[in-house]
Order: sequence, then structure tokens, then C-alpha cells
Amino acid sequence: MATSLQIPPHEVQRRLALDNPWWKAGHGIDPEEESWPRRAYFSQFSRLVREAAVRRAVVLIGPRRVGKTVMLKHLIARLLQDGVTGTQVLFLSIDTPLYSGRSLESLVQMFTDLHRHPAGKPLWVLFDEVQYLKDWEVHLKSLVDSYPHIRFVASGSAAAALRMKSRESGAGRFTEFVLPPLTFAEYLRFAQQEEALIRDGEPSTSGTPTFLTNDIDTLNAEFINYLNHGGFPEAVMNPVVRAYPARFLRQDIVDKVLLKDLPSLYGIGDTQELNRFFNVLAFNTGNEVSLEALSQHSAITKAKLNDYLEYLEAAYLIRRVHRIDDNALRLQRARTFKVYLINPSIRAALFGMVSAEDDAMGQLAETAVWSQWLHSTDVSRSLHHARWKAGRQDLEVDIVSLDPRTQKPRFAVEIKWSDRTPQVLNGLRGLREIAARHRLARAPLVTTRTVTTRAELEGMTIEFLPVALHCYTIARNLLRGG
Repeated sequence: MATSLQIPPHEVQRRLALDNPWWKAGHGIDPEEESWPRRAYFSQFSRLVREAAVRRAVVLIGPRRVGKTVMLKHLIARLLQDGVTGTQVLFLSIDTPLYSGRSLESLVQMFTDLHRHPAGKPLWVLFDEVQYLKDWEVHLKSLVDSYPHIRFVASGSAAAALRMKSRESGAGRFTEFVLPPLTFAEYLRFAQQEEALIRDGEPSTSGTPTFLTNDIDTLNAEFINYLNHGGFPEAVMNPVVRAYPARFLRQDIVDKVLLKDLPSLYGIGDTQELNRFFNVLAFNTGNEVSLEALSQHSAITKAKLNDYLEYLEAAYLIRRVHRIDDNALRLQRARTFKVYLINPSIRAALFGMVSAEDDAMGQLAETAVWSQWLHSTDVSRSLHHARWKAGRQDLEVDIVSLDPRTQKPRFAVEIKWSDRTPQVLNGLRGLREIAARHRLARAPLVTTRTVTTRAELEGMTIEFLPVALHCYTIARNLLRGG
């Protein structure tokens, strides 16, 4: 006698109940997840999801292991705190085998039937790891149209693929919310070091909050930890993962993105070649590169390298930064650009952890500063690196921000992991020329390892601040409204 191979509905319902413990009165999310600090993005995300006036699904995207699933659970906890009944909330992880082969609509219908929800009752449905469902964007768009009373949220780790499909099929029905890796300020909060190490300073002349440290040596030790594993919440919170950050980050964040997260959508067939190319970029984070040099080194055509660069940016692994000259003009035929990892700990995962004396500290300090700025799309778009010829000498400045309206420099920063710079001011000629040629909104800044001071150079004030404190200040000020 033939037997049915279909998983019976009662087994699916049992799994749904297991994944949604808040359906029982007095129960909530997992206590360990509840104890995790909230991401700085949580308030903004929560407000967006609970804004019912606009009929759209929220699509939460970002790199692997930045805490998307935990943020969904924190959203559930907030809904319960706000008086939403547990049976009004459905959480589904699409990679669960029992849900395989079932449409999103059938699972939503099972949920509403199970709890006898009347038509029109406000409900919240959260789909995690949605990239495991083929044509998920078509299904989700249909649900948004068919169930106006349900607020849908979807998250997934195949960032490049999700963003592409979200924009192609979800126009007018999806709102993207990007969750990046941890800022340095978030890392200190997760590591429970923020209160001990940071105190408020006097506001700047523009009213921007400033911060001081109680112990620069300990702050630098935490900064090294941040460079090695601190971009990813689980690597901070889980002692097992923290003990083997290279294995965790390389396998779960880098390898899966390069080998499994649908690079074929970008016309990429040779994932091993993509992997080798990414290794070159990761090792050279913070350095200026050219397509010509990369092509010669890798024996890959420049056209294919452009495809790889587009995919790696869409997958939230790298960011390209374009060059300007001393007149703040972007070169029309610029052949070079800088490449930064989206978070410095990816480099440590690939090539080993660094110490304070490592030769790569300058590159990683610069990458860390850039990774803080990337938490603001508007500000990061205004940032460039400057390099130009002055006689026979090449001059450069690591970061120059251009005013979006005037396209004139508004601030300039030189990133150093050294305390020698205040005593050797002659090495700052590029910064001096940019500041002298353009009226900056604030004094040019040079980062150091431990020194906070000011110095006069040819009548110009230059500020010096430890790079760890600079990273913290950027992150706090960018996300203080979160």
C-alpha cells in the first residue's frame, strides 16, 4: 500500500508552536536572546515595522551574522511589551526543513486558521532566511497585496541577491532596511566596556557631542579586539566563537557569501576565482589599487574585475572610494581607487589576528574609521581620498568630505596609528595644503595611537585624537538618533 510522502499538517503546526513560544501566555523570546544588547538601529527598525499607514513589507538585509535574526526576536519582544497578544505574531525561519515545499501563503493561512484570527485583525508575520524560498519576492509581494491587515517583515543573509530581487520585484511594496556590522561604539556596549572607558566631553563649537576616555590603553586593547572580531555580535557575545573568530568569520561570513550567495545573478560563474580576487582586496584594504594592476596580478580581465567589484559591494563585503585632487575635483579618467573592507575583522578572519605592533595596523585603523562612516549613506557618499602631484612629490589625504551642495571640502582627516605625528608635522604637507586652499568647517584632524593635543603649523591649528576615540565618536554621533 502506497504511503503519502507529504509532511502532515499537524507536524508543521507543532513546529510552528515550537518556533513561536510566545503563543503561550506568559512566554516570550529565548532568555539568552532577550539579554543581548539592542543594536543601535533597533529603535529605527521597530518604528518602521510598526508604521502601519504605508502598506509595504520591510526587507531586512545585510551581511551574514550581523544580528538580523536576533533583531527580529527583539522586535517580537517589543511588540509583546507594547500589549500585542503573542498569538498575533508569527515567526518563520524559511530554512526549517518542515516548511520545505510550502508556500508562504499556505503557512500564513495555517497560522490564521490555527488561532482563528478574523479577517482584518492586525497581525505581524516575520520571515527569516527568506532567500531559501525560490521566487520569495513574488510570494511576498502577493501577500502584501492580499493581506493589508498583516505587517510583513522578511530578512535574509544573501544580501546581494536579496537587494537585487527586492528592487526588481518589490518596487512600491518593499522597504529595505540595511543592518551593517557593529560600530566600535556598539562593540563597547556589547562587551560591557562603554561605561568604564568613555565619558562625555565638552560639545564642539558646532554643538556636536565629543567624548573622552578614562583609560586610553584599555580602550586601545578593546580597539584591537574590535579589529579582530568585533564587527559581529555573536563573536562578541559567545565565548566559543570569540575563541575561534577566524574559523567562524571565514566560514560563515566570507565563504558562504563568495561561494553560495548566488554570485551567478551578477554573471559570475567562477566562484573560486572570485574568492581569490577577494583575498587580494582584503589583504590590501585601505590601499589604493587600479584595475590595470589588479588585472595583471590576477590574470583576470578588467571587465570581469568590474563585475566582481560590483558583486562584492552589493554583498556588503567591500566599499570603493574614489579619488579627488587638491582642487577637490574628481578625476574624469581616474584609474585608481581605494578599497575598504566593510568591517576590518574580515581581514583578520582571512589572514590571522593582529596585534598593536602589526605592520597592518595602519591599514586596519583606516579601514575601521571608514567602516564607521559607512553607517551613514549620505555622509559616506560625500567622502573621498585625495592624492595629487606637487612637483615631484605625491601628496595625499586619507579622508576629505565634500559638501553635497557646493562640492567644496568641509573637513579633512589623516589616519595614523602612531604618536610621532605631532612631533613630525612636516609629514602633513597634503593635509596642510588642502586646509590652506579650502575653508574647512572644522580644523583638520590627524589620528594618533594615544595622544590628544593640538598643534600649530604655519598659523593653522591641527587637532590630534586617538583613532579608537575617533571611531567611537563617529559611531555615537551618526547613530545617536537611532
